Amino acid sequence: MGYCTIEDTKDLVKDDLFNAILGDEYVDEDDAEAMEKREENINSLIENAIADADAEIDGYLSKRYKLPFQDPPAVLKKFSKDIAAYNLVSRIGIDEQDRDKTYLNRYNSAIKFLTLVAEGKIDIGAYSPEVNSAVGFRMNSSNRIFSRDSMKGW
Repeated sequence: MGYCTIEDTKDLVKDDLFNAILGDEYVDEDDAEAMEKREENINSLIENAIADADAEIDGYLSKRYKLPFQDPPAVLKKFSKDIAAYNLVSRIGIDEQDRDKTYLNRYNSAIKFLTLVAEGKIDIGAYSPEVNSAVGFRMNSSNRIFSRDSMKGW
């Protein structure tokens, strides 16, 4: 289960960018079969972009949380959409002087946030009792052999 859906990501990426991502192949909007094939290609690309985005997110979260989440925090949906959209747009290159820079800025913000989560500076509100770093730490040791009282007189 991904953190976001195909529709979430489609809403973030502009339609004219999908034309550039798929290539310069002309598709007649009256040709239902061609439009269906185009939609399948777009969905396939988005699925791959989401899978890559979720794997990247999991890489940052794996040391602090037990994955996969049973009920993922809502904040992960936003960052999964941002990273997936960046993954799609970066297929054709990102022009930092153009509107595409928005995708790069969103990606950089997501990575900065995830880095802070990985460092333990931000908590995403997911509790994982199986991972000690998420809830503190515990130390076990043997009973004390030497003490002031047992060493008195030496």
